[in-house]
Amino acid sequence: MPKLLNPDAVRARCARQFAREHLGWLGHDEGDGWPKTIPLGYPTQNDATDDPVAVRAWIEAWNAWELRQEPGEVLWETRQWPRLGSQRLPTSLRLGSAVEVARLADQATRWNQAVVRYARLINICAGLAGRPTTQRLFDALADYSDIDFERLLSLLRWVDAHPSSGLQMRQLPVAGLDTKWVEQRRGLIIDLSLARIKQAHVEPAGRDLHTLLGLAKPPTRLRLRVLGEDLRRQIGGLDDIEAPIADLAGMPIAPELVLIVENLESGLALPPMPGTVALMKLGHAVNLVRQLPWLRDSRVVVWGDIDTHGFAILDRARGALPQAESMLMDAATLLDHRILWVEEVQPYSGPPLDRLTAQEKFVFDGLTEGTWSPRVRLEQERLPWSQVVSTLEGLRPSPTK
Repeated sequence: MPKLLNPDAVRARCARQFAREHLGWLGHDEGDGWPKTIPLGYPTQNDATDDPVAVRAWIEAWNAWELRQEPGEVLWETRQWPRLGSQRLPTSLRLGSAVEVARLADQATRWNQAVVRYARLINICAGLAGRPTTQRLFDALADYSDIDFERLLSLLRWVDAHPSSGLQMRQLPVAGLDTKWVEQRRGLIIDLSLARIKQAHVEPAGRDLHTLLGLAKPPTRLRLRVLGEDLRRQIGGLDDIEAPIADLAGMPIAPELVLIVENLESGLALPPMPGTVALMKLGHAVNLVRQLPWLRDSRVVVWGDIDTHGFAILDRARGALPQAESMLMDAATLLDHRILWVEEVQPYSGPPLDRLTAQEKFVFDGLTEGTWSPRVRLEQERLPWSQVVSTLEGLRPSPTK
């Protein structure tokens, strides 16, 4: 017998359809693509003869559906069967709108709330109209408390009226707004800000939250350690410093050696070394070091993970400081510690790395091509610390008084 869809099966089908298609329905005219029809099955006379209980239960289920005034319109057809006579059978369920699918998917409350709030939101962000809705936006419209949604609208209205205020986030005159609230909704606010800007036919400069809101950007901060006592004496004895890069640029020091260390824990564990400064955890922002004038004449050594991103960071560092060397990023170090390898989940896929030495390129190419194993990664913090200290001894500048 062909499959006969009962009401529970239709509800399950609508739940799947809602999950798959609801983002495309929001903000579009209910006439677009509606109604939608779900075939309920087509039993034959032989089917009804072979399993009369199942066919009768199926018919009664859809009769009951109509009596309960469930969503949609059940379409019926009268068939004349030679042996069983005239039979009135359900053929399909016609759903006239997204809200009917939402009701059957047990999503009516969320859907109705999202529709009402979307209509209010596009009064501020007209650029959303006609664009595909994201899951992040739908969830906010459907699930935010009234307080949070009104706060979001207030923020967008204020920024729309003051697009270049230059204020700090904390200074915004929006009731109940705080930096934690904004940070928890950063992605959504960025998306809505982009839509607001694009509706004015202006191309936004990136996805920086502060720029999009016209706010003052927090200063870029770097963290470093001054490993040489000789250098610490010149800055009041400070060792571990995190400060805006503009403040660090003014430090009255001239280190002989600058270590750029990818891992914070490794940087914090570095031993005292005369004439040496260590910059920590810069990642792909390593090119910011060009803003520190006191290291331009220093010997610069980059120590990163042996993975594709580690070499991308090395390449970028060399773009800012051509004299940069690498440390413990060679093939021997990689192959001697095979037991410590892990998987690089998302390898580098950016522009070509043109500043690597021949030896560095050999390792990078081996990593990208899976020469030793697919997606190999050796994190710097896995290396034996005794080996690290031994390598650093070979770099140690001579002590000065």
